[in-house]
Amino acid sequence: MSKLKELYQDQVAPALMKKFNYKNPMMIPRLNKIVVNIGAGDAKENSKVIDSIIEDLTTITGQKAVPTTAKKSVANFKLRAGMKIGARVTLRGERMYEFMDRLFNVALPRVRDFKGINPNAFDGRGNYSLGLKEQLIFPEIVYDKVDKIRGMDIAFVTTAKTDEEARTFLELMGAPFARD
Repeated sequence: MSKLKELYQDQVAPALMKKFNYKNPMMIPRLNKIVVNIGAGDAKENSKVIDSIIEDLTTITGQKAVPTTAKKSVANFKLRAGMKIGARVTLRGERMYEFMDRLFNVALPRVRDFKGINPNAFDGRGNYSLGLKEQLIFPEIVYDKVDKIRGMDIAFVTTAKTDEEARTFLELMGAPFARD
């Protein structure tokens, strides 16, 4: 069992139960999944870009990435429906906790001038989204093999009903939120 899963069971769940006065342990917020997504506009000219993105995501998350396709055709972007324009990975279970641990304790502290992640990036239903400017902050990525620096979106999907519950949950799990 990962460190974060043990932390959740031993400290986070009892603290949340006490703070929000939950009547039932099933009401305590949990992490459902983490979705990591990289979009690449230059993939429409060069199909090898998607392979590179999939390789990077697979290395970072430890799980095979899936290419994403355009849903609509957009003439201004020279985009047709069905074209591959990115890749994503949905993490659950043990891999999800392992990735979260590496993100909070290894990758984010490697960001230059890191003061914390934005505490206001919740969606109103208890889910949190985080954008990274480069994939190089992960120690698994070898700098010499990177063809282009790309950003990524990371979405934490929780069972929390409100943003306050989700923020408290993520803080207790070790999320380095910026102080106001």
